[in-house]
Amino acid sequence: MEDVNAGQPRRRYHSPRRAAQAAQTRQAILTAARDLLAESGYPAMTVAQVARRAGVAVDTVYSSVGRKPQLLHALAETALSGTDAAVPAAERDYVQQIRAATAARDKIGIYAQAVARIQLRLAPVFLALGDAAATDPATTELWDDLTDRRARDIHRFAANLRATGELRGDLSDDEVADVIWSMAAAEYWVLLVHRRGWTPDRFARWLTDAWARLLLAP
Repeated sequence: MEDVNAGQPRRRYHSPRRAAQAAQTRQAILTAARDLLAESGYPAMTVAQVARRAGVAVDTVYSSVGRKPQLLHALAETALSGTDAAVPAAERDYVQQIRAATAARDKIGIYAQAVARIQLRLAPVFLALGDAAATDPATTELWDDLTDRRARDIHRFAANLRATGELRGDLSDDEVADVIWSMAAAEYWVLLVHRRGWTPDRFARWLTDAWARLLLAP
């Protein structure tokens, strides 16, 4: 008997329940990796520990996320986006809000609040990544990519502020970006929030006030 389906592409089986379970498994793995990273650091963290903490098999970690460098990459991307997946900078909600705002101080306030939210998730990952990149060639490329992207994003923010006509005339966009770069860094967050006990809200208010005083024309 002739096969009437011969030569036709197979239809992919799609199960919403299976997709949801896969997403939950991936999230459990990333949560376990993030916790272990904070507890013991990147060199001491193993895939076996991540699997045990997440309650899955080691092979599940490999198939869902990958090896240690891929785990770190996924943690960094989800920390930046605030979602379960990577989101391009231009599509993030706070970036769209900054572009929609017309006053420089409003733009600064939106960005400062975003920095505080992001560093809650990103700071431990970013610092661990920097340490790992110094000795682990597999993470160096990721470190360079993230730092380069961060620099480009901050330069775009500086240009967006310049377009309001409210920045100090004696500062170049590079100087504006350098000020923002240093004070939005994970290291600065750790000093004030982790070491000095500031709340994220206080940190965001400080950035807003400090950047407005430093960067805007009187």
